[in-house]
Amino acid sequence: MHCALLLAAVLQAIDSTAPHRPARTVAIDERFAADAHVAVGDRIVLSRTPGSSGDTVIVGAIVRRRADPSEVARAEYRVRMHLDELQTLTDYGDRVDRFAVSTRDSALSVDSAMRQINAAAFGFQAYRSRDIAVETSRTFLVVSRFHRAIGVITIVASAIFLLCIMLLKVDERRRDVAALRLMGISATSIVKSVMIEAALVAGVGSGVGVLIGWLASLIINWHYRAVYRTPLAFAIVTPQIVALAVGLSLALGLVAGFLAAQRLVRMPALRLLTGRTA
Repeated sequence: MHCALLLAAVLQAIDSTAPHRPARTVAIDERFAADAHVAVGDRIVLSRTPGSSGDTVIVGAIVRRRADPSEVARAEYRVRMHLDELQTLTDYGDRVDRFAVSTRDSALSVDSAMRQINAAAFGFQAYRSRDIAVETSRTFLVVSRFHRAIGVITIVASAIFLLCIMLLKVDERRRDVAALRLMGISATSIVKSVMIEAALVAGVGSGVGVLIGWLASLIINWHYRAVYRTPLAFAIVTPQIVALAVGLSLALGLVAGFLAAQRLVRMPALRLLTGRTA
């Protein structure tokens, strides 16, 4: 019996080493990957403080950030990991600050889910993602209104400037207008010709302005995307903006041409020949 037990002890292989757990994977953002020179498959150590011991994980994916205006000026890095690893790393237990719930049905299901979440326990408060986006984008709304005010002031100043230019341009041709009047050309025809010329000038000017704006938007986006490393578009030239700019330019050009032409055709032809317009 003793020999049999001794033989069994010799032949039995006892594995006293702890079972090996394979390293888990995490996903990091492309800003972190570029600054730390980390690629997919590399091993990194996650710890609470720099230099302390932690868990070794494998980079399983590199995530590109979305074009979110609220995150443009933020320079922190992002790491996506498993929930249990995050709880262990932060020592936060089962508590959470916020979580997102996605619904599949209509808006009625959203209201129903909000009521159930709010009634689940004291201290819970559910919000629509749309409402949260509005609250976090108030700064951008102020900037948008500021840009709109600048645009209105620019349009008014441009209209005044264009009117002055047209008045001076048409005033230089007062002798030509007087000659046309003496030849029997009606005042209506003269006004129409001046308005057509003003519309052509406004159309060419708006086309050049759209081209300059488009090139400027390309340069702005190229520069600031490289600075903030984000796919966000900082300057956009949309068809609506082009239509508005061209429409305003043509309208202001026609109004300026009409007012400038009316100022001359209402004066006697002989008075225009003498050079006195006042």
